[in-house]
Amino acid sequence: MNLVGSEDISPPATPPSTSPSPQLAAIFDDHELNHLFQLKTSFQQLTSQQRHFLLYEIIHCCDNSQLSYLSNLIAPRLKVDFLKELPIEISLHILSFIDDPKTMGRVAYVSTFWNSLLRDEATWKALCMKHHYRRRNSSICEYFKRKYNIASAWAHGGRVKVIEEGFSDGLVTSLQFDEKYIVIGCDNHRIEVFDTRTGKKVRSLEGHEGGVWALQFKGGDKRDPERVLVSGGCDRDVRVWDLDTGNQRYVLHGHTSTVRCLKMKDKRTVVTGSRDTTLRVWDIKRGILLHALIGHQASVRCLDIAGNMIVSGSYDSTARIWDLQSGRCRHTLVGHYSQIYAIATDGYKVVSGSLDSHIRVWSVETGQCLATLHGHTSLVGQLQLSSTTLVSGGSDGCLRVWDLQSYECIQQISAHDNSVTCLQFDDRRMLSAGNDGKIKLWDIRQGRLIRSFTQPAKTVWKIQFSDTKAVVVMQRQRSSDTEEGKTVMEIHDFDVLEVPPETLDMDMLMSTPDSYFM
Repeated sequence: MNLVGSEDISPPATPPSTSPSPQLAAIFDDHELNHLFQLKTSFQQLTSQQRHFLLYEIIHCCDNSQLSYLSNLIAPRLKVDFLKELPIEISLHILSFIDDPKTMGRVAYVSTFWNSLLRDEATWKALCMKHHYRRRNSSICEYFKRKYNIASAWAHGGRVKVIEEGFSDGLVTSLQFDEKYIVIGCDNHRIEVFDTRTGKKVRSLEGHEGGVWALQFKGGDKRDPERVLVSGGCDRDVRVWDLDTGNQRYVLHGHTSTVRCLKMKDKRTVVTGSRDTTLRVWDIKRGILLHALIGHQASVRCLDIAGNMIVSGSYDSTARIWDLQSGRCRHTLVGHYSQIYAIATDGYKVVSGSLDSHIRVWSVETGQCLATLHGHTSLVGQLQLSSTTLVSGGSDGCLRVWDLQSYECIQQISAHDNSVTCLQFDDRRMLSAGNDGKIKLWDIRQGRLIRSFTQPAKTVWKIQFSDTKAVVVMQRQRSSDTEEGKTVMEIHDFDVLEVPPETLDMDMLMSTPDSYFM
C-alpha cells in the first residue's frame, strides 16, 4: 500500500541557510548567496584534476585587479615556517650557526615561534663561546644579553655623570678606579677619592708635601676586600694608605728626589722609581726597605713588574731588568739613542719606547734586542702590551697596533692633531686622548673610529676604563669669556643591569656595526 502520494513527495534538499554578514548582504541577494554556496559545495566534490581545470577557466576570466587580489590572498598561504615544521632539535641546531647578534635580533622579530626558540640556553651558549664571553653565575641567555647591551652602550654612548666639584686648582697626574672608588692624584699635594657609583667625593688624603706623581691601589674583591693605596711624589716620600678608611699607615723615606713612578706587585711588595736614578723595593706590610736598585745614570721615568722581575726605563737611554727577590740587575738593555719614556713587559719580552721615535723589543731571558719597530716620527710615550698585541702612541699623534709574533704594524691610525697623551685597549676597543683635547673610541681590530667619546676639552689629564665604565679627568674652560680652566671628571657607565634580562635593545642592535661585536 502506497502511504505517500505523489503530491506529498518532499522537494530536493537545499543547503542549510546561513545568515550572511552585513558585508556580504550588501553585495549579494539571498538567491545569489545560495548559488555561491552551491558552487562551493560542487567544487569540493570535484577531483583534483577537475578543480585545476575549473580554476584555470576562472582565472582566465579575471582582469588585472582581480588577479592582483588573488596573488595577495594566495602568497601568505604558500609560505612555510621551515623551523616550525622541523623537529625542535634540528631547528635549534640551525640557529647555532648564527654568530652575528644582529641576525639573532632579526630572528626574534620573525614570529612568536622563532622568538620562543631563542629562549633555549644552547643558542646563547654558542653565541657566548663565539664572542668569548665568560659566563658568571647567571643564565646564559641573560648573560649574553647583558654583555651585548654593554657593547651596544659603548658604541652609542652610556649614561654620563659630570663631576665639577671636589677638585682644587692644579693638574691631575694619576688616576685609578674600581667598582667602589675613583682615586686621583694631583700636583697640589692631595689625593682625591670619589665614589664610583654616585660620583660624590668621599675624602681627600692629605700628607704629601709636594705634588703626587704616582699612585696605585690593590684589593677590593670578595676574597680580599681591604684596599691598600701607595703614593709617591715631589716630597720624595712613599706613603701607604688604608683606602677604605683614609688612614695613613706608613711614610717610607729613602729617595732623594721626586718619586716619578711606582708599581705594586701585591699588597706586600711595591717598587718605586725616582729622579734620584734609583729604584727601591719596599715591604709595605712592615713599612721597611728591602732593596735599593742602583745602576741607572739618570732619572728613572717608567717601570713595570711581571712575576719576580722588574723592568725600568731611564733618561740615561737604557732599560734594565732586575730580580725582585735579590735586587740584582740581570740585564742592561742598550740600544736607544735618547731618553726612554715608556716600558712594558709580559715576563718574556720587554718593550720600550723612546724619544728617538723607536720601539725596541727585548728578550727577558738573554737581554738581547729582538726587534726595532719603526714607524713613529717622534717621541713614543705611550705603550700597552697584552698577549701578542702591542699598542703605541706617539707625539706624532699616531696610534700603532703591532703583532709581536711577526713584529709587523697591523694598524696605523692618525688619531690626534697633537701628541697622544693617554691610551688603553682591550680585545675589542681602544680609547685614546691627545693634546688636541679630544678623546676617541676605536675598533682595535679594524683601526676604525667608532665615535668621539666626549666633547673636546682644553686638556685631557687621564683616562681609564673597565668593561662597564670609563673615567675621564680633564680641564675645560670655566666660561666662554675666559681661558681659565677647571678640572672636570666624567663617569661613563655602560652597564645595563637595570634593564630587564628578557629585554634586548633591538634598535641599538640593528644600528651597531657588525664588526664591533665580533
